[in-house]
Amino acid sequence: MKAAMIFTGSGPILILTSFDSLENPILAQKLGARGITKYIAYELSVNRVKEMYGTRFSIICGDLSQTDDLRVLDIDGHHIFNSFTLEELGTPVYFPMRHVAQ
Repeated sequence: MKAAMIFTGSGPILILTSFDSLENPILAQKLGARGITKYIAYELSVNRVKEMYGTRFSIICGDLSQTDDLRVLDIDGHHIFNSFTLEELGTPVYFPMRHVAQ
């Protein structure tokens, strides 16, 4: 399982995912299905997220499938951004919006 802060056009969200990599194209498709087609993702320590979110983490994590799954843990961008130091953010993963020729 991975935890990640995803910076979107409307601010950060916090997700939990069973994908083995934040660069997995199916994860990008699942985010795209939620309207997130351009983002910067940073992996976070799952233990740190668990410590911060406690029962909410356990409930969301219990609903997470073993493979190919994604759950949004928090959408309060201000709270998410201020809860983690910049040093806690992993290496950024950039996902560019794909432009469709018309």
